[in-house]
Amino acid sequence: MARDTEKRRLELRETLTDIAERHVREEGTASLRARALANEAGCAVGAIYNVFEDMTGLILSVNGRTFQRMGEYVLKSAADKAPQKPADQLVTIAHAYLNFASENPNLWRALFDVEMPSDREVPAWYLDELGKLFSIIASPLSELNPTADAREIDLLTRALFSSVHGIVLLGLEQRISGVPSEQLEEMIEIVLRNFAASQART
Repeated sequence: MARDTEKRRLELRETLTDIAERHVREEGTASLRARALANEAGCAVGAIYNVFEDMTGLILSVNGRTFQRMGEYVLKSAADKAPQKPADQLVTIAHAYLNFASENPNLWRALFDVEMPSDREVPAWYLDELGKLFSIIASPLSELNPTADAREIDLLTRALFSSVHGIVLLGLEQRISGVPSEQLEEMIEIVLRNFAASQART
């Protein structure tokens, strides 16, 4: 009996995540309403909170899928162009990140727009998914900086990710940034190649 209950719970969790993912993809996280989700899933509103702590938990479940899909997309892009020099790898990875964000703008925004209560920790699995993305970036960085320790590589990874993420974010908000989309790849490449050249001089 307990096993059947847990099975139904997991099935409802997957169903709700499927529905929420579609809504986020089409209209963003602001479109999520518990009652509408429950009606579509064929369950009571209270059942949502039996499988998720709150709506933030549901969004995190959607985001977990997005992180996984984005990581696979970036890895495939890098594999399709292998072998490459470290600087070329960084450019390929960053361009793949831009392309994924451009093709999935609402799902991508949800990764970073989710609001966590101040008294609640970000789930370890969520940080692990982000860490997997960082590890893809860290690999060519380690080749560029063979004498750097793990802490330095981690800081460089986060700094470069933040730089590329900022360009992508402003680029997708063209009305604010005034950056033409066709120039985004060029801007990203300039930043990364200048960085790689600076490492070669050190």
